Amino acid sequence: MGDNQQTITEDQWRQTKLIWDYHQMQHQVRPVDVAIGLGSHDLGVAATAADLYHRGLFPTLVFTGGNSPTTKARFPRGEAVHFREHALELGVPDSAILVEPNAANTGQNITLTRDLLAAAGILPTTVMLVSKPYMERRSFATARKLWPDVDIVCASEPLELDDYVKSIGDAKLVVDMLVGDLQRVIEYPKQGFAIAQDVPEDVHAAYESLIRDGFTSRLIS
Repeated sequence: MGDNQQTITEDQWRQTKLIWDYHQMQHQVRPVDVAIGLGSHDLGVAATAADLYHRGLFPTLVFTGGNSPTTKARFPRGEAVHFREHALELGVPDSAILVEPNAANTGQNITLTRDLLAAAGILPTTVMLVSKPYMERRSFATARKLWPDVDIVCASEPLELDDYVKSIGDAKLVVDMLVGDLQRVIEYPKQGFAIAQDVPEDVHAAYESLIRDGFTSRLIS
């Protein structure tokens, strides 16, 4: 696996797979009061949320997200707006969708959506977070910290790592993103942004090895 910038070795790929598996919560999807599609560069989030809606798992779907440096060119009107349009194309009725267009990070995805739902008279006890596959654990930890009185179920597009890389088209970038999200899982609880998550020793060792190998473009300082 590789791109024009860097070849991914077999050992690096094994380490990446460990982190990929760790990021996914392996929750069994079930009926919930509300689903939240977390904005990102990945339109697969909207498609997955639409599929789960059609399966009858929730009556209300919120898309949340404004613009970020990585999505402004692709989604110039904001992540949530484009996700809503894609869900409408996939047959989700407009009456089932709410849009939160301002969130700039995962914490705001949660808090601004919670406020939007409350303003609409919706006070859920169960919430499904629909995210990129490698963002499940971070979104779970964030929601448990900021919205502790709701039961959280995580869902994402059912892709294997190889297929996800093909969908993005840049293996180095995907490894960087997985490493960056794991850094946030580790560091954000110290800043009060999320609850702490146990990181197995082999996952932490893979993370440190990939950083030494230069997969650092998505790290926070």
